[in-house]
Amino acid sequence: MFPELFEIPFTHVTVKSYGLMMVVGFLAAVTVIRRLSRTFTPDPQLITNAALYSLIGGVVGARIQYVVHYRDQFRGDWLNVFAIWHGGLELLGGVILAIAIIFGYLCYHKFIARRYNLPIRRYLDVLAIGLMLALLPGRIGCFLNGCCWGRPTLLPWGVRFPYNSLAYNSQINADPQRNRPEPYSKLPRDEYLSFTVEDGKWYPKPMAELTDRQKYEVTEGKYRALPVHPTQLYESLAGGICCLLLYAFWRRAQKRRKSGTSASFFARPGQTFALMFILYGVTRFFIEYLRDDNPFEYGPWATRIVYVIYKGGTISQNLSIYLVILGAALMVIFQKIKADEIAGAAPE
Repeated sequence: MFPELFEIPFTHVTVKSYGLMMVVGFLAAVTVIRRLSRTFTPDPQLITNAALYSLIGGVVGARIQYVVHYRDQFRGDWLNVFAIWHGGLELLGGVILAIAIIFGYLCYHKFIARRYNLPIRRYLDVLAIGLMLALLPGRIGCFLNGCCWGRPTLLPWGVRFPYNSLAYNSQINADPQRNRPEPYSKLPRDEYLSFTVEDGKWYPKPMAELTDRQKYEVTEGKYRALPVHPTQLYESLAGGICCLLLYAFWRRAQKRRKSGTSASFFARPGQTFALMFILYGVTRFFIEYLRDDNPFEYGPWATRIVYVIYKGGTISQNLSIYLVILGAALMVIFQKIKADEIAGAAPE
C-alpha cells in the first residue's frame, strides 16, 4: 500500500499513486482511441478534446457517487464535498458521467458544427475499448491507495493491509450497513490501544504512539489485519480482459463491414459500445460480492436515487443490473439501425 509514491524535490508536494494511475489510464485510453479511430475521424483533435472533457467529468461523477454513498461524512460541513484531494472517489459514477459527456460532446459537433459528419456510433465503439483499458491501471491505483478493499479470505493470494488503513479500520469495527453486528477483529480498546471514538466508529492511535510490543502485535502479532481479497486487482484484470474481448468483437465487426456483410448479427456500429455495458455490468456485479467497503442499500434514500431491483445488494450492484439491461437494449437498437456513411473516410 503506497498512497503517496514520492515527494517532489524541494517542495512539500507528494505524488499520489491513485492520481498518477488515473493519468496513466487516461493517456493509455486516449492513445488507443486515437489509433483505432484514425480510419474514420475527420479531425483527430476531436478525440483529445473529448477525452479531456471526459476526464474532468469522470472525476466529478466519481466524487458525486462517493458523496451520495457516504453523505453522513459531509453533514455540517458540505464544503468538504469539493475537497477531493482528501480522497473519496467511486469509479462507476465517473465512468457513467464520462460516457454521457463524450456522447454529448460528439452530438454537439455532429448536429451544431455542420462541418463535421461524425460517425458517432463508431466513436463510441473505440471509446468502449479505451475505457476498459483505462480500468487496468486505474484499479491498480485503488490497490496502492488502499481503497475498494475486499472481504477477509484464507486464499493464498489474500492481501494484508497495514495498521490504520481503511481495510484495517473496517475490520476492527462493526458495520451494520454490511450486516456485520460484530467486528472481524476484537482489539482491547481501553487498556491496549486507547481508541478514540469518531462518528460512532473506533479509530486507533497513530503508530508512533504505540509501544514496541504494541507495534509488533498490530504488524506481526495477533492484532494485525486479516488477509482480504485483492478486489482492486480482480477488477484491474477484469478490465484488461474486457478490453481484449471488446477489441476482438470490434475487429470482427470491421472485417464484416469490409466484406459487405455488416448487416450480419452483432456487426453493426455501436454494438461494441453496447457490449461494454454488459461485460462491465456483469463483472462488477459479481466482484461486489467479494468487496467489503460498499454498504448494502436498504434505506428509502437509495430508492430516490435508483429503483432498487436487487434488494440487499449494493447500489453498485443495482447500477450494474441497469447497465446490463441498457447494453442489451442498445444491442437490439443498433442492430436495426443502418451503418452510417462516412464522407471522405480512409478505407478500412
